[in-house]
Formats: sequence, structure tokens, C-alpha cells
Amino acid sequence: MKTLAFVLSTLLVALTQPGVASAQQGKRHEGRQMRQEERQRMRDDMNQVGRDRGRDAGARPERQARPMSPEQREKLRRDVQDANKQIRR
Repeated sequence: MKTLAFVLSTLLVALTQPGVASAQQGKRHEGRQMRQEERQRMRDDMNQVGRDRGRDAGARPERQARPMSPEQREKLRRDVQDANKQIRR
């Protein structure tokens, strides 16, 4: 994953510096615009890095909301009210 991040960052640097990019291509393109396919490929690569990073970090799956009993709901409401009173002091 670190290798992929390094390659992507190197690619970004090369594309954002016209002198370096043009030297590699043998032409000089001032203000070169990325083609739609290049932008989409870069988005896909960055999304993949984000997914890999989340997987490597042991990200927890999304928790499902469980319905609360009326007693739990009332206790939570009182706890929030008490906390708000303490903040105001």
C-alpha cells in the first residue's frame, strides 16, 4: 500500500509541474489539462487507496442502530438534560 501511495504522489507531482511532465513526454505543454479518463483513473486510484487504508487500519464495520426501550430512551434523555445543565454552570 505504501508503494501505491508513493507511486500516486510521484504521479501527482509530475503532473502538476509542467517542466517535469513535458521533459518526460518530449514536448512542452503549458497548463496541460488532464483528460477525463486520466481524472477518472486518478479518482479510482485514490478511492482504492482509501479503501485499502481503512481495511489495513482494522476499521470497524458500520454499527446497526438498535431500537431503544422506552426506559433506555428516558434515561438517555435525562442524562442529556443533566449534562446540558452542568455545561451551563
